[in-house]
Amino acid sequence: MEFAIAELEEWMRRYYHNVDHDIGSSGVRDLTMGELAAICEFELSELGPMVFHDSESFGGRGLRKALADRWTGGDVDPVMVTHGSSEAIYIVMHTVLVPGDEVIVVDPAYQQLYDIAAGMGCRITRWPLNRHDDFAVDLDALRRLAASRPRMIVVNFPHNPTGVSITPQQQRELIEIAEEAGAWLVWDHAFGELTYSADPLPLPFGSYGKCIAFGTFSKSYGLAGLRVGWCLAPPELLSRMAVLRDYIALYVSPVLEFFAEKAVRNADRIVSLQREHARANLKTVLHWAGELPDLVRAYPPAGGVTTFIEFPGHPDVTGLCRRLAEEERVLLVPGRCFGDSYTAHARLGFGGTAAELTAGLSGISRLLLG
Repeated sequence: MEFAIAELEEWMRRYYHNVDHDIGSSGVRDLTMGELAAICEFELSELGPMVFHDSESFGGRGLRKALADRWTGGDVDPVMVTHGSSEAIYIVMHTVLVPGDEVIVVDPAYQQLYDIAAGMGCRITRWPLNRHDDFAVDLDALRRLAASRPRMIVVNFPHNPTGVSITPQQQRELIEIAEEAGAWLVWDHAFGELTYSADPLPLPFGSYGKCIAFGTFSKSYGLAGLRVGWCLAPPELLSRMAVLRDYIALYVSPVLEFFAEKAVRNADRIVSLQREHARANLKTVLHWAGELPDLVRAYPPAGGVTTFIEFPGHPDVTGLCRRLAEEERVLLVPGRCFGDSYTAHARLGFGGTAAELTAGLSGISRLLLG
């Protein structure tokens, strides 16, 4: 078994900690410990009695119950706490798939959503968003692709990196397509709570028996450093996933679960604050792009804190992004990290501070106009 290089993580490893202004990441502004404590109204002294004891394979009871109250009507049986959603993705792929299985994945996509399966010997079929129509979905195309009865269909809406989403009716049709194909529907909910023009989509988990959903505290909460996520899946599948997990990470630290539980119990407050911050930053991005119509095309996102900007004069923006990091000390992620078909695009993240965003956009402008 051999994995391809994770292009996004490789780019981040090279530049993320070596720039001054990050406008490439996909998460909201990181909270400080003090801010989290103030929002969630707890004292760090509450950690005093904690014993450094093992947590449980499926997650600590307090955090699992908090997640269940938010996502499954209080039923803890389908809930597993994970090390970010990345651990959930890895364990799910290795538990559900076998070599030769077909996996349909939305395109472009976060590489781990398809290359783990590819490394296992699965066949990857791409379901492309329509780049000529602001990356809109084409469900008729998905239905045609799913006629082959794939083992799994993998999607994430709001989408990374474009920020586009679907309507509740489109979501229902997507579920019907998966059900007709008998496929596992993998729903990456990383950006699901942070939307602008419509209410967040409901999790499809519970409306279709072969649905698996992932979530994370990194994207909409501003708690990337926790490295905590969650997975919803049928209990019998979680039990099989736990067998593999016993060889990898065993459980999530109870220290991290303490903070994650506080965040879940106060999720609406946290997400509301982050949404208003991101909405103001989005206006800045769209205004900036509007002043450079021949050099930049930005697609207004429906959710999340990224937009997949296009540079019409640059068929491959990798060099531009490298110069931006090395000369302007600004992080932007080249589109090739999401597939070879997107070299003229770059992921621009607007979830950070307003000052960081303004400085980063100014750096792009200097390179484009210089």
